[in-house]
Amino acid sequence: MKTFIQSIAMTSITAVLLFAGCEDFLDINEDPNNPTEAPAQGLVTSTTFETAQNMYRMGSVTSYYVQYLGSPNPGSSTDIHERVSYGDQWYELYDVLTDLSDLEVLAEEEGATEYLGIAKILKALNLATLVDAWGDVPYSEAFFIETLNPSYDGQDSLYAEVFTLLEDGLAELQQSESTISTGNEDFIYGGDMEKWERLAYFLRARYLNHASKLPSYDPGAVLAALDNAFTSNEDDAQVAYFEEEQNPWAQVAIDNAGLILGGWLSEQVVTHLNGETYGVPDPRIEAFTDPTDAGIYRGVRNGAGRGGAPPAGAFSVLTTNTFYAGETSPVLIATYAEQKFIEAEAAFRDNQPSRAYQAYLEGIEAHMDKVGVAGEEKNEYMNDPAVAVGASGLTLDLIFKEKYTAMFLHPEAWVDARRYNYQYEGMDLPANHNPALGGEFIRRLSYPDSETQRNSGNVQDVALTDRIWWDQQ
Repeated sequence: MKTFIQSIAMTSITAVLLFAGCEDFLDINEDPNNPTEAPAQGLVTSTTFETAQNMYRMGSVTSYYVQYLGSPNPGSSTDIHERVSYGDQWYELYDVLTDLSDLEVLAEEEGATEYLGIAKILKALNLATLVDAWGDVPYSEAFFIETLNPSYDGQDSLYAEVFTLLEDGLAELQQSESTISTGNEDFIYGGDMEKWERLAYFLRARYLNHASKLPSYDPGAVLAALDNAFTSNEDDAQVAYFEEEQNPWAQVAIDNAGLILGGWLSEQVVTHLNGETYGVPDPRIEAFTDPTDAGIYRGVRNGAGRGGAPPAGAFSVLTTNTFYAGETSPVLIATYAEQKFIEAEAAFRDNQPSRAYQAYLEGIEAHMDKVGVAGEEKNEYMNDPAVAVGASGLTLDLIFKEKYTAMFLHPEAWVDARRYNYQYEGMDLPANHNPALGGEFIRRLSYPDSETQRNSGNVQDVALTDRIWWDQQ
């Protein structure tokens, strides 16, 4: 890993130095040590890495809405669905999208079709993440300083752009020659273009499946895309962390151990896994958290906080010796396990029960393999009658239940919760729930203060219960 990072560092430094050179180094109007544009290679490095960071940043919000996490303090704003200005998440998504727009231009100028394909695929991913949280957002006027007050593009038209970007990205990757061969500067796949192509098909299936509530939903199109997508866990899109740059969830765990509280598990996810809700203990709970000092798994109720002054170790929290919050653990962007649950849902809706059931089982197995569940424990869980229900016994409830487990801490879980109308077993509104929502779960984020202050002529007046275009009744 250190060799890999050193290679990245040297490659990036070399690229910057080459770019900084200018034909007339005595030109008093140009500073050769402060280039105004980033080299394409450096943009691939930053955007592949920061896309994973954006999955964490958004997950740090949405994980409270789907009750993976709960605040130890009563009435915490995110926990009880109050309006919060998530300006940092908004900014970071736009920062990556801006860099990707620059990368598109540079890659096209240089004939670097591999870079161009990657740029378009990552642009589709970050744009869809933005739309899924906020709905209408600035896009067509948002880059290259075309206007200081960009207009807002419609959600459905932006989704059309997502699919166009994926199609165009695939076409670029399939070009016979690229002037630059991608390598270690790619933090996600290390320059493996076949895996990038599979990711594009995977994302097409994911976003087509978001339309499950709409009359236009086509499960056959979802399945057709999946036929060209991931083939195993080896294709997972993820960024592995290292000693110098820890997994951000690990930092949450470390901070919590230092009494900067965060990363407390919700009782919803704990009872989902410990056998209380479904009658079958799920061994994957060990990949999520550790037992308390009392030797049990205990979550905090969302909105209620921990109550009183319990001793340290009284609740289950993220820790660095678990899969998701290990210091060098990967942050997951898209996984084979998620793909199999998309397939199970689409096949179920397409009246293909055998394919749906097989995909459901493969999704469970893929996720267990991912987080390191041993064979005996895996087999015991998968053979339990509550899990091994047969093709005729499979329901959407079971598919969503297992996908909920596999999507721990990922922002895509909030998309699923809204498509599923938050109908997970035992999922209730948090205590001290925001009365402005009238007893409804949150459906979208409000626009950040930066938009309401600086782009007030275009920003829209929305309620937290307003639904994203694909989230219809």
